[in-house]
Amino acid sequence: MRIAPYSRMGCLAALLALGGCASTPPSAFYQLQTSSELALAAENQGPAILLGPLEVADYLQREVVVQRTLEGNLQLGGAARWAGSLEDDIARVLLRELSVRTGSSQVALYPDRVGFTPQVQVLLSISRFDAGPDQPAVLEAQWRLLDAAGTMRHSQVLRLEHPHTGSLVNQVRMQSQLLHQLAERLAQAIKALPETLLGEEAGATTSRRAPRTASSVTREERTRRSPVSPVSTPVEVYRF
Repeated sequence: MRIAPYSRMGCLAALLALGGCASTPPSAFYQLQTSSELALAAENQGPAILLGPLEVADYLQREVVVQRTLEGNLQLGGAARWAGSLEDDIARVLLRELSVRTGSSQVALYPDRVGFTPQVQVLLSISRFDAGPDQPAVLEAQWRLLDAAGTMRHSQVLRLEHPHTGSLVNQVRMQSQLLHQLAERLAQAIKALPETLLGEEAGATTSRRAPRTASSVTREERTRRSPVSPVSTPVEVYRF
């Protein structure tokens, strides 16, 4: 029995398609890691820290891992993918690292701030966060530190770099290390803020100073007081 030419071509196309599917490598998923050696902060301890808004460069907002070549060009990592959103993964790592490095359990991620009153806010913009087989892991970012009144207390533009062994697994591990270094810089800046901005000194002063009652006023103090007639001088009130 003769097979029509079109049937032969259809069979050949099907075999080629099956062969192509069989040769496609399975996807490998990667995730940034936190510092496992650092202990979590105790409950209700430390300043209230709000992380965000967090901005990540457009070229990083994709599922596929971006690789930088020796010439500085960007390539997609083939079957290498992030296990979820890279931006969310960065926020997750930084939030935990800030908590353990500042000793604060009171941390929140912008804009989820329902019932949360921050004492300090971290604004962060990441313009580069990548690596390559022949390129080190690099993090370039700008951050600003605001107090509860919205006044900027600290700002820095930085570039962090870390070598790796060349494998994609080690590249991602070193990228995690760069986030740990960034969190340490932020933690140091937060801990260097005056205690009055964080509300700790004011609270301590209030607790140490007991209110004076009528019985605590001595007879000598009462005798020293002389009656003062009210003064009708107008008073101007300034509001800022």
